[in-house]
Amino acid sequence: MPFSRWPAAWLAALAMTAAHAAEPTPQALQAADPRHPSSVPPLQWPPMGDTTVMELPADIDQARAVWQRANQRVAEFPRGHVDLLQWEARQPGAGDATPATTGDTPLSFAAALQRSLSLRPDLFVHAGMNAPEQAEVRVRFANHVRELQRAWIDAAAARQRLRLMTEVHDAARTGSELGQRMVNAGNWSQARLTRERLLQASAWSAVLESQARELSARERLARLLGQWQADDVTRLGEGLDVDLPAPPKQLSPGPGLDATTLETAVLRSHPTLARDRQLAQRQFDAMNRERRQAWQRAVNGALRTMPDAGSAGTLQPPRIEDLSLLRDHPLVRAAQVESDLLRQATERRSMAREAWAQLQLRHAATTHAQDVVVALQGSLAQDSLLRYNGMLQSTWELLASARERLRALDEALQARRDFWLAQADWQALLSGADYRRADNPSTSGAATSAPAGH
Repeated sequence: MPFSRWPAAWLAALAMTAAHAAEPTPQALQAADPRHPSSVPPLQWPPMGDTTVMELPADIDQARAVWQRANQRVAEFPRGHVDLLQWEARQPGAGDATPATTGDTPLSFAAALQRSLSLRPDLFVHAGMNAPEQAEVRVRFANHVRELQRAWIDAAAARQRLRLMTEVHDAARTGSELGQRMVNAGNWSQARLTRERLLQASAWSAVLESQARELSARERLARLLGQWQADDVTRLGEGLDVDLPAPPKQLSPGPGLDATTLETAVLRSHPTLARDRQLAQRQFDAMNRERRQAWQRAVNGALRTMPDAGSAGTLQPPRIEDLSLLRDHPLVRAAQVESDLLRQATERRSMAREAWAQLQLRHAATTHAQDVVVALQGSLAQDSLLRYNGMLQSTWELLASARERLRALDEALQARRDFWLAQADWQALLSGADYRRADNPSTSGAATSAPAGH
């Protein structure tokens, strides 16, 4: 049959098929297709370094020759061992295995939020929704924002901590390599070199632990963003090479809020508390006052006759004997409504006090860590460098000072992370979500502490 004589329905079907073939396959279909490849990049970590126990020279002449060769190499550099190791690190083939960043545009939280919301049509309000439905969506939206914000903060802090732990390992590796040269020159014992290598081994373990934390935090964020391809998740981590912003100098609960209006704001943000209060008020107004008093007397009597918790035997719940009260269903319903309302209001007020107190404590902790501890460690490191340049302090003391300063920077980073997590919890509470705080905020993102200096 000639093409011009094909039925119109067939032609429309062919046109529709061609149009569908030209359209790109939706991301969801690609991600769910097991035939779609996604190559997982291999993991990389710093080299462990030499951990062998060297054999000492057999006689004094051989030891003296080794010592002379080592010191001749050191003498070629004005600052001795440190300059020598830095020169060797610049030679072809030198360096560690830590991947360099690609310089991609950093992923801001605002961009991450927009990307995640494109996958959550249930978090959009739309025409036709009544007030309770919109309130429910707002609470789910506040919970999602908090979850995403915590994931973004954790991922950025974990990425930054991995860099710090890599620097700690570099300092420890430098000390170990210098110690090996000192043993070669006959100036150190094998036991002292072993202590340097133990420091390097501890720092290497801290790098791997930090890498594991960074990987978990990045994958958690990738799941919220719908990033399913391994290469995209790797680039996502590179886009998180950003420093967490410093907390504000002056902490404020929010525009128009102060210590006297915190609980009010948190109560108003609850999606159903105002409605429950109106319902309870109507039931109280309709209830006979004498019946309410009779119910309260029955409750108090049941509590008085309840067995002592410290007595022997199985604990039993309190018991109300007056059947006329129990058969008064409006009375029982009003008592339950009152109990539920009091519990909700108590919880919201408690959440407001705890969340605001935690935010203030985290703000004080991160300010102290940055303005006091890091500043003091920086001053100490500068003094150590001056004394080293004046030949008043050894290389080992300089490296130990560098490790202490990096450890102070790590503590400041964890304190800053905890502050922004507390800030995310506070904002979610003001938006209507419940307050859920981890018992120990630092444990979820902190890894093994950096090894201390000598």
